[in-house]
Amino acid sequence: MYAIIAAGGKQFKVSQGDIIYIDRINQEPETSISFDVLMLGTEDGVTVGTPLVDGAKVEGKVVKEVKGQKIIVFKYKSKKNYKKKQGHRQKYTKVEITSIIA
Repeated sequence: MYAIIAAGGKQFKVSQGDIIYIDRINQEPETSISFDVLMLGTEDGVTVGTPLVDGAKVEGKVVKEVKGQKIIVFKYKSKKNYKKKQGHRQKYTKVEITSIIA
C-alpha cells in the first residue's frame, strides 16, 4: 500500500516505514504528525481524491531537524566591479511514516 501526500507545497509518494525530508515545520522531535491523502494505492486499485481521499490519513513521527547541502549563490556583473558570494543551507524536517490509514 502506498499514498501520495502533500507537505510543504510538494507531493511525496510514501509507504509504511519510509523516511522523507519535508520543508521545516515547527514541531519537536518524537511528536506525531498527520498528513492528508491525495491518492491511495492498494492491491485492489487506485483511489484518487477530489481533492482529498475521504477517511484516509497518513501518520508520521518527527525524527529531527536537519540541514541540506550547502549551495553557493554568486552574483556578478561584468565591467562594473560587482561580485557577491553567499552560501545557503535549507532546513528540513526528517519524518518517518508510521502508518497509512485507509
